[in-house]
Amino acid sequence: MFRETKTLWEYLKGTQKPIVMYGMGDGADKILQVLKTHGITPNAFMASDEFVRGQKFHGFSVKKLSDIEKMYDDFIILICFGTNREEVLERIYELAQRYEVYAPDVPVVGEGLFDERYLSQNIKKIVAVRKILADDLSRYVYDRLIDYRISGKIEYLKQCATPFEEILPLLDLKADGSETFVDLGAYDGDTVELFLKHTNKNFEAIYALEPDERNFTKLRRRNYALGAKKFMAFNAAAWKEDGELDFSEYGGRNSRAAAFGNNKAKNQRTITALTVDTVCRDAIPTLIKMDVEGCEANALLGAKQTIEECLPRLAVSLYHRTADMVELPLLIYQLSGGEYSMFLRHHRHIPAWDVNLYCI
Repeated sequence: MFRETKTLWEYLKGTQKPIVMYGMGDGADKILQVLKTHGITPNAFMASDEFVRGQKFHGFSVKKLSDIEKMYDDFIILICFGTNREEVLERIYELAQRYEVYAPDVPVVGEGLFDERYLSQNIKKIVAVRKILADDLSRYVYDRLIDYRISGKIEYLKQCATPFEEILPLLDLKADGSETFVDLGAYDGDTVELFLKHTNKNFEAIYALEPDERNFTKLRRRNYALGAKKFMAFNAAAWKEDGELDFSEYGGRNSRAAAFGNNKAKNQRTITALTVDTVCRDAIPTLIKMDVEGCEANALLGAKQTIEECLPRLAVSLYHRTADMVELPLLIYQLSGGEYSMFLRHHRHIPAWDVNLYCI
């Protein structure tokens, strides 16, 4: 089981060391807000040398690491951005050999923290998830991810990371023309490209949903040569029912369904929402990928009939919302009647993004 019980926020509240925020942007905003609720004020902001141009962030002058080292003999660094780039990861782990380095866990979407209160309130569900995971590695990954989420210690992420290539034997993609791929959150076609590579472009059909208009244009342009009968692209969000949604559009990976009831921002528009059951009414999917920026539960509910009747392999993201690692495996278990073997894997990333449940 997991080892950590004291949250990072408790530790930071009691430390005497200066706290330095590394990074600017949405992640830093979220972490700063949590620090504020705990009565913690950071001492400085820093960025990688190539990004420091005399800018200010929340009233702080953003500094280089060398500037911070002149200010303090020792300090704590909080990573406030996400990365899977090897050179950046190595830079962070090298920093961790010299200073205390943490990557605070805050949700990509929604509210709430995976803290000691959440842990105690959901311990029965957490134990239930551990029981339905298919192998010892999945349970090890689950435990280390919980340790990370409580403590913010990046060594737990390094310990439980699995190269993506090791997942391919689990997915067992066939190059015999039998595969039908449903890509929810298809972005610009990067995962379609992976599917084509591992089926040697010999497949039955691809159904791709991408709600962001600019991403969708790139997706279609990238795959138009496959032909309309084999590649069916929808400028729509995957949802639990057909209809419309308010959508925050950024032209990148962070576009997502807007919170209901919010006043529309300049980057919001109304988009089409479709269920997998509707999109695949005349198809038999063999693989469904879901990376839909926190809408995975709704996308799964919209695939209820497809899952019951076809039991396609699933690759579902479990990291956008605080509750995803607890609630989504149990939802899939319920929808499938326990017919899946579930494998949990974390692919190298700081913070704990790129956490996926592979259901076979």
